[in-house]
Amino acid sequence: MTQITYEVLALRYGIFDGRKQFQNYIVPDDHAAPDPLDFFVFAIRGPRESTTPRTIVMDTGFNAASAKRRGREIICTPDVALRNAGIEPATVKDVVLTHMHWDHAGGMEYFPAATFHIQAEEMAYCTGPCMCQPFLRRPFDVEDVQSAIRALYADRLRVHQGTVELAPGVTLHLIGGHSGGIQAIRVPTARGWVVLAGDAVHLWGNIRKRNPFPVVVDVARMLRGFDTIEGLADGPDHVIPGHDPLILHRFPPLGTNREIVQLHLPPVG
Repeated sequence: MTQITYEVLALRYGIFDGRKQFQNYIVPDDHAAPDPLDFFVFAIRGPRESTTPRTIVMDTGFNAASAKRRGREIICTPDVALRNAGIEPATVKDVVLTHMHWDHAGGMEYFPAATFHIQAEEMAYCTGPCMCQPFLRRPFDVEDVQSAIRALYADRLRVHQGTVELAPGVTLHLIGGHSGGIQAIRVPTARGWVVLAGDAVHLWGNIRKRNPFPVVVDVARMLRGFDTIEGLADGPDHVIPGHDPLILHRFPPLGTNREIVQLHLPPVG
């Protein structure tokens, strides 16, 4: 039987150069050391063996207004980033929302024909009693939550409970920790099982050093999630974090565009 495989792209659309190490690790080695974050959307294309391949997008990013309000530098909006890879957002049928934080769920408008996929725990969290606490709702924008609810009532939101197969071989996995019901995606590729961890792992240093990211709802669950993610992936380089600038340096670019890299190919260094 032919092994089903997919192409996987990381597309950078934003930068936050002002980040410090203490903002990325609960126990920083150097409290004030610069430690920038990049902002990505991810695209899964395939199966490569199929005559009718499809594109699945992971997360929607944010828009220019959110970037200005939150003090992030936007290279291009996520829809433009996708078009730079030959993907027309208006035709994408499936978008996975790993969680509802502003920088992951702020671009639902870019995908007018898509069905969005979210975990029930995340939907309950971002609309439930925890949002009575200003501290816990800081990473959310109410407009994004409203967009998800509108999608629900328009039959364009699929609410999953735990592991589910979204496409042949492509599975969603409830992780939790960073947000109430954050999920990751496992994808079969030519180099093995790749896990798009999203913000369940912000940086490789978080998972490899077991040093969690400070924006966290449940530290113990985040740490258990690291074990789950490693168990799903075929090795350390098969775990793809959500915000690590090293992603663009570790994987080959798509053509001459250094803002888009191919995660289904082996690392280059």
